Amino acid sequence: MKLVTKATASVLALSCCLSAIGVTSANAMTLMDFIRGGQGRQQSTQVSAPVPANPAQTMMEPGQAKLPLPTVSAPKYYTYKADAMRLVSTTHFADPVVTGAVADASPAPVAVDTELSQRRYLADAHVMATNDVAKAIESYYADQNKPLLWIADHAVTDKAKAAMAVLADAGSVGLDPSDYAVTPPSFDAAADPVMRDRALTQFELALSSKVLMFVQDTVRGRLDPNRISGYHDFKRKDVNLPATLDLLRASPDVAAYLNSRNPSNQQFVLLKAELAKLRAEASSDGSHISISLTGTLKPGGSSPEMANIVKAIQHRGSDALKTAHAGVLASYLGTPDYTPDLVSLVEDFQKEKGLTSDGVIGPSSVRAMVGENNDTKIQKLIIAMEQLRWLPPELGPRYVLINQPAFMVYYYNNNQEQLSMRVVVGGKQHQTFFFENQVQTVEFNPFWGVPQSIIINEMLPKLRADPNYLDRMGYQVEVGGQAVASSSVDWYGSTKNISVRQPPSGDNALGELKILFPNSHAIYMHDTPQKSFFKKDMRALSHGCVRLADPRAMAAAVLNTTVDDVAKQIADGQNKAVAVPQKFPIYIAYFTAWPNKDGVVQYFNDVYDRDAATQKALDTTTKSRTAQI
Repeated sequence: MKLVTKATASVLALSCCLSAIGVTSANAMTLMDFIRGGQGRQQSTQVSAPVPANPAQTMMEPGQAKLPLPTVSAPKYYTYKADAMRLVSTTHFADPVVTGAVADASPAPVAVDTELSQRRYLADAHVMATNDVAKAIESYYADQNKPLLWIADHAVTDKAKAAMAVLADAGSVGLDPSDYAVTPPSFDAAADPVMRDRALTQFELALSSKVLMFVQDTVRGRLDPNRISGYHDFKRKDVNLPATLDLLRASPDVAAYLNSRNPSNQQFVLLKAELAKLRAEASSDGSHISISLTGTLKPGGSSPEMANIVKAIQHRGSDALKTAHAGVLASYLGTPDYTPDLVSLVEDFQKEKGLTSDGVIGPSSVRAMVGENNDTKIQKLIIAMEQLRWLPPELGPRYVLINQPAFMVYYYNNNQEQLSMRVVVGGKQHQTFFFENQVQTVEFNPFWGVPQSIIINEMLPKLRADPNYLDRMGYQVEVGGQAVASSSVDWYGSTKNISVRQPPSGDNALGELKILFPNSHAIYMHDTPQKSFFKKDMRALSHGCVRLADPRAMAAAVLNTTVDDVAKQIADGQNKAVAVPQKFPIYIAYFTAWPNKDGVVQYFNDVYDRDAATQKALDTTTKSRTAQI
């Protein structure tokens, strides 16, 4: 007998990760707390009458207090707070022995050490920096044994000029050059020596502060992603800034050192190249093509917009696509008929853009054909490069990357993409988080442990009307670890010690398997009985977990086995968890600009408006950095 109807399973599949959102006055257990009837291991935040140890006592008694349903709130987007700027403390920078009085007291001319004579003016410098940068500068320049970095013989050094050239080119790596602008002092040979040396020491500290800021930004990004929203979950990278100043002092090639701090992965290199290409193009190159298509155009149909469609594909399609269809493009005479040759051209274009390759030209295909202007693309590239800095500089030879705006997942091995497939991610009200973790386990024929948020939000209304609801639907209920009938539970009391799970079955909300990378958001990849969603182009439709179009292929990849072996594991019908041979990274990411396996950068819609929030944070950061006291 089927344990639950397919319609109900579809609804529940949508809710597989409601535990990833906050529950006010409710126990925020993760789904893993319920697997195999396990007890909740997270702290309870629900304040209500405790559930008795004896399950029989959970039945509602006359006059018992009925607690109101708690509310559920999703993580929030924040008003970004940039790192505060402060004045660098220069109190301990000058050597008190080096004074004009010492030199004047000498009975005979004495050679004065140029650097020592200049250091006396460091204490008068006025430089603003973030606290991390300020502390590194204070530590370095308070050590009288450490030489000045950027000035010598009363002049700016070549090393300083090389560093400034890198800072001025910060835009090429997706940073804002205005954040690192330093103006070298300007004076002639007859300039007052005191004014000259004051200007030079001001420049010395200013350039050190900007170089350190640049290094820190290239390594970890300008933003703390966790301040953007509750959907971001990263440990911000530590950058050893005091050691950086020592390395700059010793480096024979400052420019090479500074450029080496950028991410080294191939994706960053491709995004950087795309950024340079777009900036080199004229902003108004007449390339915008308008397509006024009403409804959809199907194979065999006809439309006066066909000429614009072909023109748009010629402009937006890759060189490989245009080469493959060179004959069709060359022979097309601007006719309105949507012929089989043109259908094949459109299908390949759709596939290249990550759309449903069915030849039907609708709004999604038109958006891909019309494209975005260069300014919009450049903004997406800059944000993508910022986000890549939140991840490791090398993603690794083997990893999984889920790109939420693309609604795709990619499996890489030996630095090559070996598998990709469509996914369904969280809807805008139930967004999938942005974080990294490690793939650890594949569970076959899984139980679905119902999160507390789903019990409260979706099941309680039914259970209060019909306490037998879960029994009829085939769910297992436990109170304090003891199996009970749902009809025996007081569904007006606390739910913190109540677990509900759906046994393995063909209609299980998680389907045949799930792939686990344990995290505090209870997000994982899984199968689903709801297959129709994979046919849609916009696939932000779940409650946070990631559904796979071909879960058996992904399970085989992460387990380093075959699809046939995976099928055998499923066929025995037993719930079992199989550890991957070796843990490896998974990036649950959000990039609206991302290169495909052929190196072509593709652009995607900002489905969660995260790019908009990130851009606001970048603007706030630049404004904060340019505010001087």
